[in-house]
Amino acid sequence: MPANQKAESPGSPAASPAAPKSDTKLRILVAKPGLDGHDRGAKVVARALSDAGYEVIYTGLHQTPSMIAATAVQEAVDAVGLSVMSGAHMTLFPAVMEALKQRGCADVLVFGGGIIPDEDEQELRKLGVAALFKPGASTREIIDWVERVVRPRADASRLS
Repeated sequence: MPANQKAESPGSPAASPAAPKSDTKLRILVAKPGLDGHDRGAKVVARALSDAGYEVIYTGLHQTPSMIAATAVQEAVDAVGLSVMSGAHMTLFPAVMEALKQRGCADVLVFGGGIIPDEDEQELRKLGVAALFKPGASTREIIDWVERVVRPRADASRLS
C-alpha cells in the first residue's frame, strides 16, 4: 500500500490504541483472489491491521488460490483475509481453503469480506470460513475479532 494512503475512519485504529494484548506478533495475509480489481477495501483493512500492530502481508490484485496458499505457508501466517467484490466468493473462498489444506495449513483461519448475500454467508461458514465482514463493518470490528479469535489460537499454537 502506498505510504501516502491513509485508512482513517471513526472506527479505525488510528483513532484508538493499538490492539495487541500479548507479546505474540500476529501475521495476517490480506489477499485479493481472482480477477476482481476493486482493492480499496483490502488496502484499508491491511493498513488498519498494520496500524493496530499486526504484521500484514498484502498480496496485491489477481492472486490465484494456489498463490495465496503458497504465500500463507511461506510467511507462516496466523490468518488469511480475503476480499471478494466480484461475486465469485462461493468459488474463491473454498478454493483458497482447499489450497491451504493441500499445503498442510488447514488450521490457518480464513476470514474475509465483500458483497456476500446472507444465504452464501451461511454456506461459507459451514465450509469453515471463520468470519465475514460485509460492507459497513468497521476496522475496529475486524481488529476486535482478531483479538478475540485469532490471537488465542496463535498463542496456544506457539505454546505447543
